[in-house]
Amino acid sequence: MKPVRSLARAMLSGIFVFSGYRNFMDPGRLAPSAKPITDRVTPLLERANPRIPTDTETLIRANAAVQVGAGLMLATGRLTRPAALVLAGTLVPVTLAGHPFWQNDDPVMRNNNRVHFLKNVGLFGGLLLAAADTEGRPGLRWRAGHRIGHSRRSMRRAVRTARRETRIAVRSAATARRLPG
Repeated sequence: MKPVRSLARAMLSGIFVFSGYRNFMDPGRLAPSAKPITDRVTPLLERANPRIPTDTETLIRANAAVQVGAGLMLATGRLTRPAALVLAGTLVPVTLAGHPFWQNDDPVMRNNNRVHFLKNVGLFGGLLLAAADTEGRPGLRWRAGHRIGHSRRSMRRAVRTARRETRIAVRSAATARRLPG
């Protein structure tokens, strides 16, 4: 199953690496459509850290760089679950800014944007699956529960052993008192 996972991750990450590189090199072509989203995000960024640049092109470049980096991590199998979550997070503003089909009056443009919007929703679902994939290994929840159960069993064993050792010590002391000398 490993080759299928590797191939699927490379295929899923390809769009992010390619479009991220393209958007990083030419953010100006996206600036008009991204401006409404970046205007909403700017106050939050300024409150978080006033030194963060908030101009539209810089935010587009930052999103693109994150997409390239996380896409490469997903494709190469390095930290795949966090990379998939990061890519899913970068997909939200891209989808809202790039494909607002609800704002189009032209039926052809509306349909085109709807198709791309739904494509991005499908990519989002694929990224969520990749983020949840444990590659057949137990998840953190199972591991934690298993460790708790193991600890409880170990404690019960330790208590039984301590009680047994105590009984042996009491008997030995009682026997020692009865012996002469």
